[in-house]
Amino acid sequence: MQSQKQFKRRFSFEFFPPKTDQGKEKLQNVRNQLAEVNPDFFSVTFGAGGSTRDRTIETVLNLHSQGISTAPHLSCVGGTRQEIGELLDLYREHGINRIVALRGDMPSGMGAAGELRYANELVEFIREHSGDTFNLEVAAYPEFHPQARNAEEDLKNFARKVQAGANSAITQYFFNADSYFYFIDRLEKMGVTIPVVPGIMPIVNFSNLVRFSDMCGAEIPRWIRKQLEAYGDDSDSIRKFGEEVVTEMCEKLLAAGAPGLHFYTLNQVEPSISIWKNLGISEREKIAF
Repeated sequence: MQSQKQFKRRFSFEFFPPKTDQGKEKLQNVRNQLAEVNPDFFSVTFGAGGSTRDRTIETVLNLHSQGISTAPHLSCVGGTRQEIGELLDLYREHGINRIVALRGDMPSGMGAAGELRYANELVEFIREHSGDTFNLEVAAYPEFHPQARNAEEDLKNFARKVQAGANSAITQYFFNADSYFYFIDRLEKMGVTIPVVPGIMPIVNFSNLVRFSDMCGAEIPRWIRKQLEAYGDDSDSIRKFGEEVVTEMCEKLLAAGAPGLHFYTLNQVEPSISIWKNLGISEREKIAF
């Protein structure tokens, strides 16, 4: 973890692009409340195969125009170099300076991955096309990517993204801080020393959490799973327990030198902001917790 302590702390919140006018209004309210804690940036997801492309663009440009840096997710699956290049030009023209560069998921029924197959190829293309215009975030998987052939290959894949020009990384969410510490230690031994910010998923709904975790390969430790199961339909107890568990993990991560936190908000305010308040993060503490 020594390499992570040298980086300035940054905190961010992630949204998904809403589908309806009601969803847009809700997200605006969520954005306004989270903006009060002055995060370093917001990010906006990009659907499988670019399925939310237009809504992502609209959401990013709207949020970015309101005064807090907003980073679009950009996936290469299903896209051409020309399409991606045009999107990069659009973001640059609107003053976007950060992009979350991902391989992305292949939607069902799509036959070809596109001209760029992997995230390292996307990072390399962005650097060729746009130089150093964008700070490039990439994904990291402390519990390893579910499609990786093995742990060693997954670490090498991450290193390729860094070598291609990634500036920093955001992890898949996890509930075992030791998996993050081990991942960073392995990267240090490989000489890979970019900021790797833990992704934080508040626990709100047990069945949704299980479904998300099964899809993305995030482990729910048995003791957490069993306790959540015991609460049944008691949503208040689930939220209270989840807030306590995730807050304690965040405290452990920051105390050990993690360079910030990235909250997966699911377009909700309370779960993320409750953890934020529990941590007592202030402007001063963004640098030294």
